[in-house]
Amino acid sequence: MFEHTNYTMLLDFYELTMANGYFKAGKKDEIAYFDVFFRDIPDGGGYAIAAGLEEVIDYIKNLKFTEKDIEYLRGKKLFSEEFLEYLRNFRFTGDIYAIPEGTPVFPREPMMVVRAPSMEAQLIETFILLALNHQSLIATKASRIVRAANGRVVSEFGARRAQGAESSIYGARAAYIGGCHSTSNTIADRDFGVNASGTMAHAWVQMFDTEYEAFETYCRIYPHNATLLIDTYNVMKSGLPNAIRAFKEILVPQGIHNFAVRLDSGDITYLTKKIRAELIRQGLPECKIIVSNSLDEHIIRDIIAQGAEVDGFGVGERLITAKSNPVFGGVYKLVAVEKNGTIIPKIKISENPEKITNPHFKKIYRIYDNESGEAVADLLCVHDEVFDGTEPIELFHPQHIWKRKTLTNYHLRELLVPIFKNGECVYESPSTEEIRTYCQSQIDLLWDEVKRFENPHTYYVDLSQKLWDLKQNMLLGK
Repeated sequence: MFEHTNYTMLLDFYELTMANGYFKAGKKDEIAYFDVFFRDIPDGGGYAIAAGLEEVIDYIKNLKFTEKDIEYLRGKKLFSEEFLEYLRNFRFTGDIYAIPEGTPVFPREPMMVVRAPSMEAQLIETFILLALNHQSLIATKASRIVRAANGRVVSEFGARRAQGAESSIYGARAAYIGGCHSTSNTIADRDFGVNASGTMAHAWVQMFDTEYEAFETYCRIYPHNATLLIDTYNVMKSGLPNAIRAFKEILVPQGIHNFAVRLDSGDITYLTKKIRAELIRQGLPECKIIVSNSLDEHIIRDIIAQGAEVDGFGVGERLITAKSNPVFGGVYKLVAVEKNGTIIPKIKISENPEKITNPHFKKIYRIYDNESGEAVADLLCVHDEVFDGTEPIELFHPQHIWKRKTLTNYHLRELLVPIFKNGECVYESPSTEEIRTYCQSQIDLLWDEVKRFENPHTYYVDLSQKLWDLKQNMLLGK
């Protein structure tokens, strides 16, 4: 686990003023239920990837207001001494449910549910959102880029372009979950087991008297990891000929045929075709060609369609910042309160229909077709509803309710799993490698139409009849 500073105070100030207000209003111990969900899939895609849960777990485990924090808050002259004393002994005592990392997720279904005393639930809002929003965004972008590469290796190269140190580290983790093969970020390998890789920069080539000397030296030092950057001076006139010479003189005589050349500039399609032809002519068809230079899923798809001869991609700034759509947009909304053991649903009503929330403490079922094994839809229902696959199930569009479909040959699973119970972590986090493998297996269960880059099929998140009726009655004031 990446070691970082105490982030208990990484919260929006209004969370403190609200918590102090709850304390003074006698609502300190009133149980609240909050959903974390998003409304739109980045880049107009058909699915997103849940990520960031492990960071949230680490944060919850280490919540602690220090004496320095208490003194700072006392200096604001807004908070009662009784409230400050409460913060001095603060710990999370509630329950958290979440969709496991690596799971494809869809708009308006809760990725996480927090059930806790109102003050506790309010104080953890900001960190939960920043962790889930950031890592889900990068994992989703990585998944798009990896799919565009169509089986070719994708390495995450974005550390120096990320928006801050931890964004680069957790971004590398999220990119790996989304399908990237490796990262340039060494600390992400040390702390999360994300495979770190890298070869040389242009500076290596420039440090030597000749380009060949630079390549020859590198091959001698790293004979089993030789990827030579061939565009420092002139790709076809010097870079490629010198690389071929180094491979033939240093590596091939040792029986080593695992080597590559890399391009970081120029017309990738044109140059890689020329490079491949020359490598074949020189008897080195096994030499791989790696390319980088401000790539994203659209450029990768285009150059592959144009016949580029590429074995792998290094993707930096447009992945680690999700440049084309840099905000995931997850929100944290109150959906119920609990009084004397009774759950009372709450709803937020807006003139913007997309901002109306789904009330109550809920669960999510993912429904799979038994013949194809593919995911058909998600069913959002009240927490006490049980569907076990033994009876036909009718799904209907939440807005266009005349659109209905009855399923008979299906199975389902609950998506939300317990993470914390009564403040204690009850979830054993998988390794990053296990999450990555799980993620790919779950993407494979989606319809190809959902995975289209343009105008993907809408994967339906339907409401149960009970939940739909409850929501309509609340909207009508019943």
